Amino acid sequence: MKAPESKSGSVEITGAAAVVVRRFAESGSADVPDAVAIEEPLEIQIVYGARDARHAKSISITMRTPGNDAELAVGFLLTEGVIRDADEIESIALGSFDSDKMGNDGLAAQRQGILRTRRSEPNTVTLELLPQVKVSTAALQRNFYTTSSCGVCGKASLLALHTVCPPRAANTFTIVADTLHRMPAILRVSQGVFQQTGGLHAAAVFDCHGVLDLMREDVGRHNALDKLIGTAAIADRLPLRDRVLLLSGRASFELLQKAVMAGVPMVAAVGAPSSLAIEVAKDFDVTLIGFLREGHFNTYHGADRIRAA
Repeated sequence: MKAPESKSGSVEITGAAAVVVRRFAESGSADVPDAVAIEEPLEIQIVYGARDARHAKSISITMRTPGNDAELAVGFLLTEGVIRDADEIESIALGSFDSDKMGNDGLAAQRQGILRTRRSEPNTVTLELLPQVKVSTAALQRNFYTTSSCGVCGKASLLALHTVCPPRAANTFTIVADTLHRMPAILRVSQGVFQQTGGLHAAAVFDCHGVLDLMREDVGRHNALDKLIGTAAIADRLPLRDRVLLLSGRASFELLQKAVMAGVPMVAAVGAPSSLAIEVAKDFDVTLIGFLREGHFNTYHGADRIRAA
């Protein structure tokens, strides 16, 4: 999918903004140019219902790094269980719903790199669902508590995940330990905006040989993963049953939830996992690795799927 273009014809999103900072050192201080990660709100809207009675609803506002906004929105709807498959999306547009300008481009057009723009609202994405898609308004009104892991308790969050998770195949994904050791360095080299700013999280998927398949960055670790999953969904590549997901930071319940919804069999994190993330890994049989850095890592579930050589 192409990035939307500005009026000048150039791609308008880089993910970084130029600033001038006063840098202090032992020898003194000086004003120097620097780059920081861009952070802006994104409103995700859905349009659903019968063709002659469409409803528009805002379902989320998230702080994100601009870029891959359509993919982020698709990934969010999938990982939150609002839709089961990307084929349930009729069209994607930057801007708000406008009933006078509705069309029926279909997701096939999105997969060919076509992104419609209805209005000049770069911080809004609208996804029109097919008329036959049933949307639970109760599910929308619960404010996606499973995402923020702020439900009544961890057990409630796990139960909620079981109710929306698509069927999972048996986990047969294995990998060599040395392959895992190489992956963080490969990820760092691929993080273009992080190299400029030092301020972005990344989510990436590798094959069993350690070849980087796809990577996305964002100021929010959950947004980076939604962008990655949305990109895979639009390319009709879900579930990701033969890939390992690498996270540049810690592994939280929220990120394990999204990995489970995308069919990921193995999650590796540069940082630490949370206790609830470990419970998700055990409940859904996801191999979970933490502290993947400096030539070592810990395995919290599925250690038998990591080979010594």
